[in-house]
Amino acid sequence: MKQTEVLAHAPKVLSEAQRAQYFEQGYLVLERFVSEDWLARLRNVTEEFVEESRTVTESDGKFDIEPDHSAAAPRLRRLMSPVEHHAVYRDFTLKGPIVDLAEDLLGPNVKYHHSKLNFKWSDGGEEVKWHQDFPFWPHTNYSPLTIGVYLDDVDDGMGPLGVIPGSHHGSLYNHFDHDGNWTGALRDEDLPRADLSKAVFLPGPAGSVTIHNSCVIHGSVPNDSPRARNLLLQTYSAGDALVLSGLVQRFPHSDKIVRGAVPEVVEMAIDPVRMPPDWSAGYTSIFALQQGEDDAAA
Repeated sequence: MKQTEVLAHAPKVLSEAQRAQYFEQGYLVLERFVSEDWLARLRNVTEEFVEESRTVTESDGKFDIEPDHSAAAPRLRRLMSPVEHHAVYRDFTLKGPIVDLAEDLLGPNVKYHHSKLNFKWSDGGEEVKWHQDFPFWPHTNYSPLTIGVYLDDVDDGMGPLGVIPGSHHGSLYNHFDHDGNWTGALRDEDLPRADLSKAVFLPGPAGSVTIHNSCVIHGSVPNDSPRARNLLLQTYSAGDALVLSGLVQRFPHSDKIVRGAVPEVVEMAIDPVRMPPDWSAGYTSIFALQQGEDDAAA
């Protein structure tokens, strides 16, 4: 759905100024958007999965772990597709208050793409190098966006999400190296053109929500604080966007309409885009790939 058509649809939770900022700058941050009740439920179930991860010794299709993860000191990097693992995540992502946010920015027909829960553990939880999401999972238009929820207070020392405002209006960068290997990050020589001096970092109290368009350049630095930073992420697209890669094919709830109806027409509104690797055989995470641990990413 085109921007003018989205803006013609009356918003449910955002102001017109906030919608204008999103379309101009490519991001929003909303402090304390998620209620204390939802936060308590999300934190409790997250702690259950942290406890379960103590039995894991290597990354698999459910947990991505740091190399020094152990039963005594769990250091998860990601819970894959939390929507598939617990009803609390499923209800929040597919029916909860953030679906209203997605509708305000995507129009009345909203499609769920995928979810993940990223952990940055204390004292060095890993960075995420500068990248764009769209090259990982291209669609037939540029509508996909990701909504993140801080489950706890996040300050500047904890590796909050950083974005380059307005970068969604620019180029889609190459996320392959010069040998044709997927790296999941901008090449070093492209970083000056991306102008990281414009980066804006988005800390916030627990329950704060970040929203960024899939073409916005974003990343985060390591967490050097004594506290963990847990970020629940869910990606949606306009209902008239079709995904062009196989990243989410193995997840039962992915690529489903969660608000409105399936449109009769698909919007075709992208420039030629280089396709990512074939993800159908599975993947671990962007952390593992950017740190050079394996050949898979998401």
